[in-house]
Amino acid sequence: MKVILKQDIKGVGKKDQIINAADGYARNYLLPKNLAVAADTGNMNNLKAKKDSESFRKGEDLKEAQALAKKMKEMTLKFTVKAGENGRLFGAITTKEIAETLKKQYNIVVDKKKIVLPESIKVAGITNVDIKLNEGVVAILKVMVTTI
Repeated sequence: MKVILKQDIKGVGKKDQIINAADGYARNYLLPKNLAVAADTGNMNNLKAKKDSESFRKGEDLKEAQALAKKMKEMTLKFTVKAGENGRLFGAITTKEIAETLKKQYNIVVDKKKIVLPESIKVAGITNVDIKLNEGVVAILKVMVTTI
């Protein structure tokens, strides 16, 4: 019997996958526990519509991320901090501070985990920081650190 899974089931399949299950297993376990629905014409059309809308949404998200990446390429994030000799900062600029300042200066919300910074910025000057916006879309943001 062909069924469409409603959720991931270990050893059986993933959510929204069409599987060929044994009749007894489908009728006595999957269907009563609401883990799957029969793969009839109506349910197949619903699944196709769901997948189409999901792919459309992903395409829109990708376009937005590419536009934001292009916008970020022209931006410069500015920090003014205290420094000691040789331009070394007291403390460091972390991904959290970059995310907060990006929100304050440009009203762009980015999760700090998406900011790729091998180590905190500890020296005054301009540093290029990568920000993963979407799958395959990486924005480069200039971070300018000046000293008092």
